[in-house]
Amino acid sequence: MLERWRKKSVSPFRDIFDLQDEVNRLFEDFFAPAAQSRAFVSMPHVDISENNNQIKVKADLPGMTEKDIELTLENNILTIKGNREEEKETKEENYYSRERVYGSFMRQIQIPKKVNPDSVKAKFKNGVLEVIMDKAEEEKSKTIAIQAE
Repeated sequence: MLERWRKKSVSPFRDIFDLQDEVNRLFEDFFAPAAQSRAFVSMPHVDISENNNQIKVKADLPGMTEKDIELTLENNILTIKGNREEEKETKEENYYSRERVYGSFMRQIQIPKKVNPDSVKAKFKNGVLEVIMDKAEEEKSKTIAIQAE
């Protein structure tokens, strides 16, 4: 049933306009050059792999050192936090393009299997963080031989 819209009531399109305003604001904030220069907009890219005994996470963190990174594992969630400081130049430069971003970031990764938190090892080399975690005993797969009678 159609109902006539009365001017005194709230517009039936208010929710749609509010949603459109929010989406527009998100795009403006994301693509604003000032925001990109202050925040590490792109999260580190990661690879997650596993074998029978371990789960391995590799994260690309170019331009950082191990001192810039904090790594925690809690409730099977691996958290990578860091801060990439902006390089300070004493002389004036005119930029044609400035795409490198600086600032803080945090990436949380749900580990797909239970791991032994005491076994976690982390290495950092050439801008790549590698985290190796041993699977918990109940998560390790075991092949069971079947004997014929």
